[in-house]
Amino acid sequence: MPNLKFKNVKQFTLIFFLVLAVDITVKLYCPMRFRYFTKPLLIILLLFFYYQQKEANNKRDQLWVFLALSCFLLGDIFIINHLNPVLLSASLVFFTLGKMFFSIKFLHKEDFNVVRLIPFSMLLFAYIFLLVGYVYEDLNVFFLAAIISFFFTLVIFQFAFLRKGVFSLKSYNYVFFGVFLFLISESIMAIKTFKYGMPCQDFLIMLAYGSSIYFMTMGILFEKEGVEVREI
Repeated sequence: MPNLKFKNVKQFTLIFFLVLAVDITVKLYCPMRFRYFTKPLLIILLLFFYYQQKEANNKRDQLWVFLALSCFLLGDIFIINHLNPVLLSASLVFFTLGKMFFSIKFLHKEDFNVVRLIPFSMLLFAYIFLLVGYVYEDLNVFFLAAIISFFFTLVIFQFAFLRKGVFSLKSYNYVFFGVFLFLISESIMAIKTFKYGMPCQDFLIMLAYGSSIYFMTMGILFEKEGVEVREI
């Protein structure tokens, strides 16, 4: 891995989604133990690529991104065996921390339109309220952890929404789409874990989750107009 160098974004994107396809295949058809190798590779690739491009960001921004991705990496490892309540609890903690660090990264000091934010926040809050209400009876000891986790989903979605007009349009679209995909993945995972199985659930969870972390990370690299991800 230390000698791996990506020529451009297209090459990295191809490699990333090939690894994602391999992980989905392993998840669907192979013993669970093999995923302890394939699933962490997704975050490791993103961390490595972001590190190569770190000159495009200041050190404080780099720290939040590295912390967020590192927490997601640990959450990925623990949630592989989500039927184990201890590992599931640990994964919720690390995913919540990851969302918190991404939220700090997405936060900016520019003025924003409160009127535009209110209807969006109300719609998002209603969705999360209905989702939590749907799985409420089956949460049991995970109720508090789930509430905190979904709260930070609400926060990260709002901060992603407020980036519009502050950063480049490409960056805004990438990050917002990534956060949206993360919400979809998290919703399906919550229903799968605490309620009942859904058709193609494992495929949809990993496709949405893998794509979400890709788009959020790449969106951060395109924050400024005219900034190109440099060739390595």
